Amino acid sequence: MSENSFTGLTPSDAERHILAAVDESDNSKRAIIFLADFFGRDKDVYITILSIIPEPSEDFFATEAAMEKWRTDKQAEMDRVMAGYRDIFHGVGFADDRITIRLIIRPCASIADAILEEHARLHYRIIVVGRRGISHKEEFIFGSTSNKILHHATNCAVMVVE
Repeated sequence: MSENSFTGLTPSDAERHILAAVDESDNSKRAIIFLADFFGRDKDVYITILSIIPEPSEDFFATEAAMEKWRTDKQAEMDRVMAGYRDIFHGVGFADDRITIRLIIRPCASIADAILEEHARLHYRIIVVGRRGISHKEEFIFGSTSNKILHHATNCAVMVVE
């Protein structure tokens, strides 16, 4: 899937740029639907749909070919999901030049940190995430991506959609 770039936006355009950090979950889809419904008629809002897939360490795979197959399969799966998300925005009138798709497969200890790094790099005004719905026990052990973004994002609004 091709990646659009919003590096050519004017400062006033950047004021209206939203980062939707998603995965293949129902909560992410609900977040996309919410954004499309809420901003669909606003012609000067730009959306970046970001998905970060944490890459396992090399010793997770038996061979280099197994690692490459995993990457290819993950890429294809998320390309389909992201195309569906793009179609939701198209359905409410978003033009392609207002939608950026970013799929990043990389080693990362924390999805939240990777999302925050992306925000710091391009200075989005709103970060939107879907709440995963993990239990309190799981959140205590593994942490919550939405909770970390909510508490550590700076110079932006954060929306958590359930």
